[in-house]
Amino acid sequence: MKKERRKNLYRLAAWTWSWVVTMAIATFGPKYIWDDHTVLTVLAVTVNFANGILMIIANRNLFNNFDELERKIHLESLALTLGLAVVVGLTYSLLDITNLIGYDAEISNLVLFIGIAYLLFVTVNTRRYT
Repeated sequence: MKKERRKNLYRLAAWTWSWVVTMAIATFGPKYIWDDHTVLTVLAVTVNFANGILMIIANRNLFNNFDELERKIHLESLALTLGLAVVVGLTYSLLDITNLIGYDAEISNLVLFIGIAYLLFVTVNTRRYT
């Protein structure tokens, strides 16, 4: 069981890093590597999307290997994170649309918020349940 979990964790890490690398290539490639060539940009975005799907599948496989307590901790953390991401994300967008903030709402800020919220909720729930 432990060996299978480690294998799933390494697989998730590999797909996550692959997704990060393909995201960087799709983001910076058009400007710095292939001079806005549309076909190469579409290819890079498609490869990134496919890597993202494979990363999600790897994450699901890891979660399926969790015991009941770990599943409960992560499910509750994910539920709270999803709820906050929707509420905070839409509020953030509304602040931008109504010009109540002096800058454009960037998705990277929301992604950072989601990551921090999930880490916080997993930490709190782990302490709460163990």
